[in-house]
Amino acid sequence: MKTVMILASAAILTATAAASSAYAEELTAKEKLGKSIFFDESLSINFNQSCASCHDPEWGWTGPDSVVNAGGSVYEGSIDGRFGDRKPPTSAYATPSPIFHNDKGTFTGGNFWDGRATGELLGNPAADQARGPFLNPVEQALPDSACVVYQVCIASYDVAFTDVWGPEACDIAWPDDVETVCATEGATVALSPDDRMQSAQTYNNIALSIAAYEDSPEVNVFSSKYDQTFDGKVKLSKQEQRGFALFRGKGQCH
Repeated sequence: MKTVMILASAAILTATAAASSAYAEELTAKEKLGKSIFFDESLSINFNQSCASCHDPEWGWTGPDSVVNAGGSVYEGSIDGRFGDRKPPTSAYATPSPIFHNDKGTFTGGNFWDGRATGELLGNPAADQARGPFLNPVEQALPDSACVVYQVCIASYDVAFTDVWGPEACDIAWPDDVETVCATEGATVALSPDDRMQSAQTYNNIALSIAAYEDSPEVNVFSSKYDQTFDGKVKLSKQEQRGFALFRGKGQCH
């Protein structure tokens, strides 16, 4: 039985990955930029962890260890021996979540498990969420948001950051010791007030680029059996229909 379940899961994951890759050439420039950032391991203190490390497309956009996932456990960050606080949720289908709000007594929207990436900062919960892991000491662990900006600005992506956000996005006077500082926990990059302001804006646009990729058809494939019922390709079984009614009704899962 376990073997059957593993083979079935592998087939589903393979189909999801194949469906995602089929959309790769349809991405916009911003989405392509966001994808490059999403998979860039240099955006961590030890150059060994990207967003995709914990949101792997081969594993349904969550962590790549089925045993860890089954137990709802956590993953190790860029620094050896440091583990995240919670199992990474899937980054697929996260973007339709609205800005966190109280809807007639029911809290709705936001990203992260507790909704704390409200979307109020950038008008987009997925973008608010994307700002967090780079600086989390148990995840990508960079000491300063300027370190993320620096690496993105010097990166050789298929679509340059300045091609999407303009040349001013990376018009920052970096100190000579920026790479040393960015490899040091608790350090801060020495920037002028104007450069710090530009760096902060660029950091937000990095997050918006990631959110654009997460909102693309490569990530949000909508290829499940449920999705296919809208096109009349398949029909839910009677048991599935009862489950859906429970999900939408008494279960209050939606």
